[in-house]
Amino acid sequence: MTNEAPLPTTDPLPADDLFPAGDPLPTDDPLPIGDLLRVAVADAVPVVGGIADASLGAPTPCAEYDVRALIGHLFSVVENFQVLAAKGTPDFSETPDRVADAGWRELFGAEAGKLVEAWSAPGAEEGTSGAMGLPARTVGCMVLLDLTVHAWDLARATGRPFEPDPVVVAGLAGEVDRMAPMARRMGVFGDAVGLPGDATAFERLLATTGRDPRAW
Repeated sequence: MTNEAPLPTTDPLPADDLFPAGDPLPTDDPLPIGDLLRVAVADAVPVVGGIADASLGAPTPCAEYDVRALIGHLFSVVENFQVLAAKGTPDFSETPDRVADAGWRELFGAEAGKLVEAWSAPGAEEGTSGAMGLPARTVGCMVLLDLTVHAWDLARATGRPFEPDPVVVAGLAGEVDRMAPMARRMGVFGDAVGLPGDATAFERLLATTGRDPRAW
């Protein structure tokens, strides 16, 4: 996301942080997380696969990450959220340099496919994530958001446009607004960025995370 504080994986997060009193839970019938991830992965994998070695040292909209480090972070997210889909306990303590591995572009595509499978499994978005103490669907939306915004980060850092499928943006909009106060307290989101009235839905989503979509 923005400041990328480590995700808490042991102490459950208070549900009131995400859904304050008087803020009702969403009641629409949303698309399954697995379906949304399948669309997001189809958009994100070509971005990662198209990164040239010469671009690995380029800065990104995540100021603390260059392209190489952000790829490593995104690998960690994609792999650990497979564990979270199965209600397991992930390990975010280390981020290996996956770019040092031969065939890392193809490996990312394979791991992203496994992420889709994990969140498409029966029961994946039901109940609570034991490691994070949050509704499983909320946890699924976290990885959907990370995958989407970091694909944009990497695309812009390497001089390419990126516009995710509108169905993904629509699936994230309400969740991102709900999680924003908690994410800012954790240092995961920066302060919201002001945008003009003609901003697109995706630009508004990026601005909520603390990114200025028109500065890149």
